[in-house]
Amino acid sequence: MKAIVHSGQSGLAGLRYTESTSRTPETGEVKIQLKSAGINHRDLFIMAGRTRQDAPLIPGSDGAGIIVEIGEGVREFTVGDEVIIHPTLGWEFAGNVPIVPDIVGGPADGTLAQYITLPAENALPKPAHLSWEEAGVLSLSALTAYRALFTRGELKQGEHILIPGIGGGVATYALLMAVAVGAQVTVTSRSEAKRKEALRLGASHALDSHADWRLQNDLAPVDIILDSIGQAMFPKYFDIIRPGGRIVMYGASSGDDLTLPIRSIFFPQISLIGTSMGSREEFIQMLQWVEQHDIHPVIDGVYPLQDVAKAFERMEKGEQFGNLAILME
Repeated sequence: MKAIVHSGQSGLAGLRYTESTSRTPETGEVKIQLKSAGINHRDLFIMAGRTRQDAPLIPGSDGAGIIVEIGEGVREFTVGDEVIIHPTLGWEFAGNVPIVPDIVGGPADGTLAQYITLPAENALPKPAHLSWEEAGVLSLSALTAYRALFTRGELKQGEHILIPGIGGGVATYALLMAVAVGAQVTVTSRSEAKRKEALRLGASHALDSHADWRLQNDLAPVDIILDSIGQAMFPKYFDIIRPGGRIVMYGASSGDDLTLPIRSIFFPQISLIGTSMGSREEFIQMLQWVEQHDIHPVIDGVYPLQDVAKAFERMEKGEQFGNLAILME
């Protein structure tokens, strides 16, 4: 099969479009002919941390396709079923949180290939209202956003949420989901074009990331902040969050180290909440929720498999708004 394989050196320089071997499903597994896939910042982080000594890896956590082989003991699928991949391995229920969840695309081979073999429990029926391109980019980012908003953040209708750094996959899904549930959504970005697009998608306010948000006289205090940035933005959150508010953290794009104003947390009783990825239970809930609310991913661009490096370059530069889809054919 054709696949994108990372080996030999760190970063994008280690990517190769090449022949690879597809695996016959064992007991409890299915083999999927992928129609589409997506890429995430997680792929960039993994590739940046790999060395010449690491074994070759097929990256990619998002994907959708058609089942072509079924291993012994699998009863819930037949050959020809259209499925979407749940990327988190071995995490069944929302409350049983692993220390670090195993994800398709590292350590296990991922979706940037013509075929993937994985446990049958990691395949679910593809939402009928989504195209292949849309289904291929849904899994990881939408699952992360769903858990962050509803399981961990407990976002409710009428609440005010701040989503800094709009444009990435998780942030864009969070915007769509929060609008659908009836929340008031404020976003931030350095890009005027991204701010305008967020307003078109339903945000009520779109702020310049570097502006003094306290000068926004029409901005109501924020109930919940969805943070993927960390130290570069964190001090500004205390200017606008209401007493008793929640900060849900799912990333650290500006670095791991953080200096916290302790009194700004315990006097107004701010909750700091961590989250990452999501369980199979939440993935099923997310798929049902996406169908119920007719959510469609925002797709920034579509690339053939052999051009995946170009898609990663666009993501690395922070140019995209929404998801980058990869087509196998």
